[in-house]
Amino acid sequence: MKLTTKGRYAVSAMADIAAIGGDMPVSLSDVSLRQGISLSYLEQLFAKLRKAGLVTSARGVSGGYALTAEPSKIRVADIVAAVDEEIRTPACAPGSVTGCQGTSARCLTHDLWDELGRQIEIFLNAVTLDDILEKRIAGMAAVNAPKIERIEAAE
Repeated sequence: MKLTTKGRYAVSAMADIAAIGGDMPVSLSDVSLRQGISLSYLEQLFAKLRKAGLVTSARGVSGGYALTAEPSKIRVADIVAAVDEEIRTPACAPGSVTGCQGTSARCLTHDLWDELGRQIEIFLNAVTLDDILEKRIAGMAAVNAPKIERIEAAE
């Protein structure tokens, strides 16, 4: 999975704004202090988040950034996508004639990593800022475990 600091920091900063102000402007310098993220890095991320329509900006003494929607309407996947963060699990590039091993062949575990990437995408699309604020994340990814038939040793 290639989820770097861009995606993690963008989600953290958006959750911070949702927790502090939501629709009221919050200064990035305050977010920087609370989250321990460089102000210049936040400015780069928020330019992308604003362009994607997830936040609005206000200038002046009481300026800053505010969410454009309720936290329950902003999905984590949208935040990650807004900062150009690609979540890829297979080693080969999508649509490439070169496979995972640098040849035309795919590695034996290609489908495993490919499906993991889809599951991550499904999960991040299901999680909102409100879920983070209300601490509803733990257990969200639980699925029914496949039934494993055990062969009993003959006595």
